[in-house]
Amino acid sequence: MFVCIDQTNVVDTEKTYTLKDLETAEFSGTPLAVIGHPIEHSVSPAMHNAALAQLSSNDPRFKDWAYYRFDIAPEEFAQALPLFHQHHFLGLNLTIPHKVQAMDLIQGVSPDAKTAGAVNTLVRGAVGYDGFNTDGYGLSRALELDLGVSLKGATVMLLGSGGAARGAAVQCVLAGCAQLYVGNRTPSRLQELMEVLAGMHGGERAQTFALSQLPQALPERGVVVNATSLGLRAGDAAPMDVSQLPPGWKVYDMIYNPMTTLLKDSQAHGLSIANGLSMLVHQGARALEIWSEAPVDAAAMMTAARDALNLPPHYD
Repeated sequence: MFVCIDQTNVVDTEKTYTLKDLETAEFSGTPLAVIGHPIEHSVSPAMHNAALAQLSSNDPRFKDWAYYRFDIAPEEFAQALPLFHQHHFLGLNLTIPHKVQAMDLIQGVSPDAKTAGAVNTLVRGAVGYDGFNTDGYGLSRALELDLGVSLKGATVMLLGSGGAARGAAVQCVLAGCAQLYVGNRTPSRLQELMEVLAGMHGGERAQTFALSQLPQALPERGVVVNATSLGLRAGDAAPMDVSQLPPGWKVYDMIYNPMTTLLKDSQAHGLSIANGLSMLVHQGARALEIWSEAPVDAAAMMTAARDALNLPPHYD
C-alpha cells in the first residue's frame, strides 16, 4: 500500500522505517505507526490499513489515514517520540522493548496501564502522548475465542514479567482468575511485577514460581500464557517444560509467527494450543477504536493479518 504525500513523494506503508526516516520524511494526512525493535516481522500495518480502508469506505474523514512500521532501538526511543508528535502521528502502538520505557516519556496514563506499568497504545495530545494498554483486552478475547478459556475463575500460569506480561497479569487479576502463577528468568523484574499485583484487589491470588520447577498440586485444568520473547527466533528453546503439565491444560503463546518450540512441544503432548495472532488483532482493533472513536471490524483485520502471513482463511 502506498500513500501519496505530494506529487513527487510517495510513502510506502509496507516499508520498515527508521529514526533517520522520521527526521527527513514527511507523513501527511493522519499517520499512525507501530514502533518496536525488531519490527520487520510485524503484520500490524497490513491489518490496520485494511481496517482503515473499510472505515474510509463509509466515512470520508478516514481517507487520509495510514499506518506505518518503525524500527526504533531503545536508545533512540526518547529522541523519536517528540519527532512522532512533531509529525502529527495521531496514534502509536508500542511493542518489544518500549512498553515500559514509554511510561517515563508520556503525559497521561489510563488507570489500567498505570497499574500495569506498561503501555502499548499512545494517543497524541496537545503537548505529548497519553498512554493506554489494550494488551489485556486482546488476551482476554483471544483466550475466549481460540481456546474457550474465560479468565474468571481460571488458573493461569504466566511466563514473563515484561510489558506484555504486566498487561496480562493485571487483566488476570481484574477478571477474577482463581490463581495466577508468574515465572520469569530475571528475579528483579519479577519482583517489580509482584509488587504491582500485591497492591491490587485480588492480588493475593498471585504467586511466583521457578520456570524450571512448576508449582505443586496444579489443578486438572488451567492455561499457560507465554509473554516472554523466547520463540521470536526459530532456534529459541521453550521457556518451560510442558511435559509436567496435567493433560487438561491449554497453552497460549503471544508470539504469532513462527510456530514456537513451546507450541510444538505442547502439541506433541496432546495439549490444546493457540498462538498470539488473535491477541494481536483484538488489541489492535481496540487501539484503532480509541484513535478513531469508531467501531472497528476485527474480522477484516484478522483476514489481512493472515494474508500477510500466508495463512489459510480463518473461519469462526
